[in-house]
Amino acid sequence: MSSEILIPILSIGGLGLIFGVGLALAAKRFAVKVDPRVEKVLEVLPGANCGACGYPGCLGFAEAVVAEKAPVDGCVAGGAGVAQKIGEIMGREVGEGIKRIAFVQCQGGRDQARGKYIYQGLESCGAATLISGGPKACRYGCLGFGDCVRACPFEAIRMGEGGIPVVDDARCTGCGFCVQACPRGIITLLPVSQQVFVGCMSKDRAAVVKKACSVGCIGCGLCAKKCPQEAITIKDNYPWFDYDKCTNCGICVWVCPTKAIVDKVKARPKASIGTGCTGCEICKEVCPTKAISGEKDQRHQVDMEKCIGCGLCFERCPVKAIDMVGALGWVEKKRGAA
Repeated sequence: MSSEILIPILSIGGLGLIFGVGLALAAKRFAVKVDPRVEKVLEVLPGANCGACGYPGCLGFAEAVVAEKAPVDGCVAGGAGVAQKIGEIMGREVGEGIKRIAFVQCQGGRDQARGKYIYQGLESCGAATLISGGPKACRYGCLGFGDCVRACPFEAIRMGEGGIPVVDDARCTGCGFCVQACPRGIITLLPVSQQVFVGCMSKDRAAVVKKACSVGCIGCGLCAKKCPQEAITIKDNYPWFDYDKCTNCGICVWVCPTKAIVDKVKARPKASIGTGCTGCEICKEVCPTKAISGEKDQRHQVDMEKCIGCGLCFERCPVKAIDMVGALGWVEKKRGAA
């Protein structure tokens, strides 16, 4: 091999060797030490990389937790189970967090809500709302183009037949992406235990609401008047719920004339008065539907057709002679709290 070819090859090879050694030394000299806890935290995370924690993916969150810049229970997708594991890795105690899920506060589907015009633009709630506030007559109502569905990284929302989004409670992690995606602001996060909520966001007066939607809230105030816990306040023609006070009794659902309040309880238990009844009449006095009858000092009876399963009589009975039958889990919960 001639020197004209050999010399350039050796030169390039020598330079490559020098640069390689230099890079290796530099990598060793300036290497950033990675806390082994980052890998451990990363292993217990669900790997959804949804960003709901506020960091760019699971790795970003894991690094923030180890750097004590993020809470150990910051992964909403992982929930309490993942938070507990991260707490063990970090040597911190984790309290019992309250799981929150998305609630859609609109029931005005195609059969219930009136439209203003035929929209033929981009299939997006954000785009539709820019054109005269959207095609729906109610300025607060769901537009039904599925921005929330597309925003959900866990496939926990689907569009119902009437054009109103339906949340899968089991899949929902409470990440809040759907809340951010909704231009109407009709999706909110509430404790998963909450079973009763207002399925409407309209603040308009009754006359306006009735023209726009058959299931809209008309601000009549009956729910607030009948609530035994005083958990509802009427302001700006709208019933504001204090969910810390609400016991999910369902009385507000029963009195609402437009059925604007949603009850997620599939089957409520009914009151049953046992032989221990002393006929004190307290149950009869507190029953909002007048479902209990009987003479004083005699055993009372319940009209199952009228009973709505609110549980007020159960809670107020001084001799514990009333049971709620038909939903054992609910009864046990109430007894445990008594």
